[in-house]
Amino acid sequence: MASTKRLTKENLDERAKHFLKVLVERHIQDGEPVGSRALARDAGLDLSPATVRNVMSDLEELGLVSSPHTSAGRVPTEEGYRVFVDSLITVKPLVPREIERLRQQLDAAQDAGRLVEMISEVLSRVTHMAGVVMLPRRDALAFRQIEFLPLSGTRTLAILVTSRGEVLNRIIQARREFSRAELEQTANYLNRTFAGRTLHEMRQDLLREMREDRRRMDRLMRLAAEMGSEVLGGEDGLDECIISGQTNLMDFDDLADMGRLRALFDAFTRKHDILHLLDACMKAEGLQIFIGRESGYRDLTHCSLVTAPYEIDDEVAGVLGVIGPTRMAYDRIIPIVDLTARLVGAALKQA
Repeated sequence: MASTKRLTKENLDERAKHFLKVLVERHIQDGEPVGSRALARDAGLDLSPATVRNVMSDLEELGLVSSPHTSAGRVPTEEGYRVFVDSLITVKPLVPREIERLRQQLDAAQDAGRLVEMISEVLSRVTHMAGVVMLPRRDALAFRQIEFLPLSGTRTLAILVTSRGEVLNRIIQARREFSRAELEQTANYLNRTFAGRTLHEMRQDLLREMREDRRRMDRLMRLAAEMGSEVLGGEDGLDECIISGQTNLMDFDDLADMGRLRALFDAFTRKHDILHLLDACMKAEGLQIFIGRESGYRDLTHCSLVTAPYEIDDEVAGVLGVIGPTRMAYDRIIPIVDLTARLVGAALKQA
């Protein structure tokens, strides 16, 4: 007697998994709905078209594939892509030639700052999609030195240099006009006290000093706490991200609808939603993939985002990745993103 056990996502048999894998790969390759006859041929199994149709009906009932109104074939749904990416994908390792080309493009950067800025351009060129990189979180960078220069009236220019050579300039509107000697003493105190500490630690210590009994602080300590807090006060928000190759996405039929493109380019311009996604990826471990609506942002409904964190001194400093249509070649994009993150981390460690 034939088994009547109902097929579920959790107990997909090997035949159903194989068909789903072949269907997703075929659809990614040519972008067309996949019919039962073509699926049976590509699957390499000696099964009748009726048997294939039955398996496809089961997958459709589970929400893993769907049938476009204009075709008898099936296409994968977001859930189908998720099952494929989580358990069925066969990732293609990059060949030595591709690895070397990627390494050479990253080596073209003259310094660490330029390297990070180039990442999105490199990812865009290699994948022909949109490359994105979240710049290193400045809180995680170490403080090297600071200098104050008097401007007109009570305005002072603060020049802060991180351990990676990044220079941050900020104009402070002080409560009174300071002499050059006072500013020099303040800078010397901060340099002596906080050199080698992260910007986050430095800000926390300065704020703690500000909250303590000021009568116990001498004039120099009080001034240093006030000036240092002013300089670092704006570093709490989300860091900047750079996106390159947005126009590449116009070449994909899946995103050719003008309404979709307009919404997507608006999201690229605002960057706010993408920054929050990248920030969420920093809190997770390893490579992350958002497929369609999984991102939680309507403008990215028809896109997928593949990201990986990169490190500075063994600490996660930022996230890089690729944005493309949900019908992207995940087997190729995943190793590119993963390798780029490791190459960037190694380059920054040597910088």
